Amino acid sequence: MNILNYTEDHHRFRKTLAEFLQKELVPQRDQWEEAHIVPKEAWKKMGAAGFLGTSVPEAYGGPGLDFLYSVIVSEELGKADLNGLAAGLHSDIVVPYIVSFGSEEQKKKYLPGCVSGDIVTAVAMTEPGAGSDVASIEMTAEHEGDEVVLNGSKTFISNGINCDLVIVAAKDPGVEDRHKAVSLYLVEDGTPGFTRGRQLEKMGGYSQDTAELFFSNCRIPKENLLGEKGAGFIMLMQKLQQERLVCAFMTVIVAELILEEVINYCRATEVDGKPLGKYQQVQFTIAEMATETRMNRALLDATIKGHMEGRDVIRETMMSKYASSESLNQMIDRVLDLFGDYGLLEANFLVKVFRDVRVITIFAGTTEVMKTIIAKSLGL
Repeated sequence: MNILNYTEDHHRFRKTLAEFLQKELVPQRDQWEEAHIVPKEAWKKMGAAGFLGTSVPEAYGGPGLDFLYSVIVSEELGKADLNGLAAGLHSDIVVPYIVSFGSEEQKKKYLPGCVSGDIVTAVAMTEPGAGSDVASIEMTAEHEGDEVVLNGSKTFISNGINCDLVIVAAKDPGVEDRHKAVSLYLVEDGTPGFTRGRQLEKMGGYSQDTAELFFSNCRIPKENLLGEKGAGFIMLMQKLQQERLVCAFMTVIVAELILEEVINYCRATEVDGKPLGKYQQVQFTIAEMATETRMNRALLDATIKGHMEGRDVIRETMMSKYASSESLNQMIDRVLDLFGDYGLLEANFLVKVFRDVRVITIFAGTTEVMKTIIAKSLGL
């Protein structure tokens, strides 16, 4: 099925990107896993080659390309097992806040660096006591003359160690309506009062830096308010659709790769004198996984198409994120069973995938949050 209309330019871009990743970044992949971080030089290489901020308008240093280029970048990073370099988070989740809500001065100041890789971005919403419910954050932002004073902490922040610029959600302590109390602020690395805590050791995603961030009487210019004061919650909700869509297409490409790997393994591996793939139970298992993967791809592509056309695809985005992430977790568990003892060895890259994908049902909104939104959209 060809739901998305990729052009020859898209195909050329994909080929160039795939070659770049294999030559420039894949050789360092294992080192990054051991070091538990992707060096800044890799970000700059991505930017110099034109693979960051592909949707940023030309007026601000970007190429102004369509959303399919974002899909291609995330898919090729997934194929190369380079998701530790969180380009999707940077280019398609954080940077769009500045593109959509930033002032002209903010766009000119930050977007060229976001495209070049000189500025790595993060978004800080989650707190020790506030996850999916953004309106319950406790971090405060008090306006004092020409400055805003930030106090509070954030946790589980992706790109938390590498970030040069972070979009911070904080509330006005004088506003009773918690949904109208949240605003977004731009905080630069090196700002007095902004410090990083420990880099969090996670179950998977070793090379993707995740950290705690602390703000203690952190003073920023009032010009660093992103968008309108009190509009932060609405802005976050508007951009969460694309964030969850990015999660979905990262998930589906991994499922497709796993399926290809297990099919090849079952063709090549013999048990009692015949290929593993000739056993009916194995065939049924693979047939089920292939069907789920194809259905998730069809839903995802249709949702991407609707998103690009500006249609309301919130429900479909929640469905895609929920269905693909749950399916992937079930799939990798079943696949490791098929691999037997080899499925337990670190030499089998699927062991790394098993650890890495577990979080997908949690971040950017848990499966339960997705189901709640779907149910509400159905009038329940």
